[in-house]
Amino acid sequence: MIIKILSSTVIGIDSHPVDVEVDISPGLPQFATVGLPDAAVRESKDRIRAAVRNSGYEFPGDRVTVNLSPADIRKEGTSFDLPIAVGILAAQGFIEKNRLREYMIIGEVSLDGSVKGIHGALPSAFRASQMGLRGIITPADNAREAAVVQSIDVIPVEHLSDVVEFFSGRLTIEPRRTFPSEIFSENIRYLFDLNEIRGQEQAKRALEVAAAGGHNILMVGPPGSGKTMLAQRLTTILPDLTLDEAIETTKIFSVAGLLTRTEPLITVRPFRTPHHTISDVGLVGGGQVPRPGEISLAHNGVLFLDELPEFRKNALEVLRQPLEDGRVAITRSSVTAVFPARFMLVAAMNPCPCGHFTNPHKSCRCSPQQIRQYRSKISGPLLDRIDIHIDVPAVRYREMTGKTASESSADVRERIHRARKIQERRFEGEHTFSNARMTNRQLKMFCAIGEDSRKLLEMAMDRLGLSARAYTRILKVARTIADLEGEENILAAHVSEAIQYRFRGHNTNFS
Repeated sequence: MIIKILSSTVIGIDSHPVDVEVDISPGLPQFATVGLPDAAVRESKDRIRAAVRNSGYEFPGDRVTVNLSPADIRKEGTSFDLPIAVGILAAQGFIEKNRLREYMIIGEVSLDGSVKGIHGALPSAFRASQMGLRGIITPADNAREAAVVQSIDVIPVEHLSDVVEFFSGRLTIEPRRTFPSEIFSENIRYLFDLNEIRGQEQAKRALEVAAAGGHNILMVGPPGSGKTMLAQRLTTILPDLTLDEAIETTKIFSVAGLLTRTEPLITVRPFRTPHHTISDVGLVGGGQVPRPGEISLAHNGVLFLDELPEFRKNALEVLRQPLEDGRVAITRSSVTAVFPARFMLVAAMNPCPCGHFTNPHKSCRCSPQQIRQYRSKISGPLLDRIDIHIDVPAVRYREMTGKTASESSADVRERIHRARKIQERRFEGEHTFSNARMTNRQLKMFCAIGEDSRKLLEMAMDRLGLSARAYTRILKVARTIADLEGEENILAAHVSEAIQYRFRGHNTNFS
């Protein structure tokens, strides 16, 4: 008798349905798994055999053949343990078959029959909903995460016997319910606030402009000037995640196995700060089994690269295409996985190896050759993709000890929220989420400038030797500055401020 169980496999951040077909036929005892399984799936036979026996059921002494269909998709991970075990028990008559096709089943089994959590439960729940299924059987560890999808029943199980009793009608398991609105109200909290930073008003202004338009930003300054503190507080002034953004971000964390039972939904924009020793694969994603890298984990949030020149050059260069496209495609011989990677890049660096080239209070020990070598580690094409370059000077004692209170993150976020609402109306019906992502067509439509602004830009292009990409990014930043001030037209003052953010970079030989 052939039994078919519905399950799924995750490629990128999307789940693809898989039919787990189990056949028990007379012959010598053998357990064969076909259908392009990886090592983890092939090894499951020993786990399943022990789990079935230790759960009090008989394992067949005949030939067991498991086919994972479609056979042209590579099956990876341990999520097929539970559906295979259920299929074997159903083929022996321990489980009522009639209701099996109403549910998708995913989960890993231990030797004692207990069901353990897996990666990618949320994408699988979405796939079950799209297929019109009644529900999904998941490990209890993943139930709250999967229950974000409210259109299906999410049945949490802790043991293989729970599944047998549930399908046999002898055990009633209440579907797990998760209410995203409640999770948002419970979990939205920030550890930092912008008013904790003394001084650095110009840097705060640049950070506000960057957040309002989704622009990438580079901060250059000596050690201890507050670059890391500024970057950490950027997420506190960004608009709150929408539900769609939260679900998309949560999918990535689910696939990466970074969700916990207490955090079924990502409610705060991610802030990722990888160490400069990170590899290309760790930063961009990849591996034999494609997994999301730091740029995808920063999707809808912030990727902070501290000590930018210390990162491997080839790791930085692979950032160029994701910065433009907002996605990264990882191709292997049998599969292509696409991960979203629409993030704000915030980079920080010292002006020289010792860090004191621009510090008026400490002398620089670096030779001109050392400074040139240090700065040459960052390529021009990468710097061209960073819209705002800002100096972060050392903070004076008077500024650190001053009693004047600066604006809170909540106050700045309110202005940014208004600017983002303007952009939302501007790009309604299009796949553009901020000024930084404007296409050339949109640039012509929404970034018209007057004659005085044209002269400013022409002078800047000639004097600074800016590229065509830098020119368009100046216009995008100017559009954001105008939005912050509620101006429909881009004025000369807006263009002038946008040029300053490139001029600072030019002044330190970074553009």
